[in-house]
Amino acid sequence: MRFINELHDGDMVTGTYLCKKKETLKTKAGKSYYSLILQDKTGILDAKVWELSNGIDHFESMDYIHIEGQITSFQNALQLNVKRIRKSQEGEYNESDFFPVSNKNVEEMYGELLKYINNIKEPHLRKLVSSFFVEDKDFIIRFKKHSAAKSVHHGFIGGLLEHTLGVVKFANYIADNYHIINRDLLISSALFHDIGKMDELSTFPENDYTDDGQLLGHIFIGAEQVGLRIREIPGFPVKLASEIRHCILAHHGELEYGSPKKPALVEAMALNIADNADAKLQSMIELFQSADDRTDWLGYNRLFESNIRRSSSYNS
Repeated sequence: MRFINELHDGDMVTGTYLCKKKETLKTKAGKSYYSLILQDKTGILDAKVWELSNGIDHFESMDYIHIEGQITSFQNALQLNVKRIRKSQEGEYNESDFFPVSNKNVEEMYGELLKYINNIKEPHLRKLVSSFFVEDKDFIIRFKKHSAAKSVHHGFIGGLLEHTLGVVKFANYIADNYHIINRDLLISSALFHDIGKMDELSTFPENDYTDDGQLLGHIFIGAEQVGLRIREIPGFPVKLASEIRHCILAHHGELEYGSPKKPALVEAMALNIADNADAKLQSMIELFQSADDRTDWLGYNRLFESNIRRSSSYNS
């Protein structure tokens, strides 16, 4: 099979892909068709089945399907026009080819994260952070493997670790340059800000919202997990406990973006800036990677509310 990131406009495609999503829709003329999201470890691909003929066997979301079709370009993004589909049989595919994985070394990233933890001086924050990232073996295993999103940014195995490290680095830069920042509080908050995503999202291949993810959301879940662990640490300062939970609760910055609270502490504001910067820059990277590399203008993007263009210095 050819991986999704190797496909170009006009290519004929034959191979197995994971059907991440299947919808039955209707055209304006009332004709039924399938809208699919296909996935392999290099990314996702929009696909359409316009003719529901005898060449289209029965399949459902999360099935591995063998497809035949042709790549086209629609609104400056690649799309697969599918002609034939059948469910793939065992032995025709390797599951490890279908889960997107960080292109960075997980153990090296985690080692770098531990260096920031080792530099936390406030003893209660150091104990709190270490209780998760150093002492809790189950947490560490899950954290290294988990994604940071369903689709928007860092939606791959190792994505939560990669995003958290990126936010910690931004936070450390801010603390270096603005003396009013409590570095230990900001770095600790950055480490914790998205840990609730391990319960908000299921693991691959689904990587979809859980019941708690839908009902509670990762911000509340993460703040609650940190609050429960704080209670196990004797003498943890009450004010400091409120401050770190506030930073987690406010890290999306605005009520309309899901934060239960707007930032009231400078560290919460700095965390929001760091989180937003890493998320949006990674989103831009993934946008470039998913678009035809022969196209400069990538079309209007709803996340950025702008028509996006590659700069002349961009190197794919």
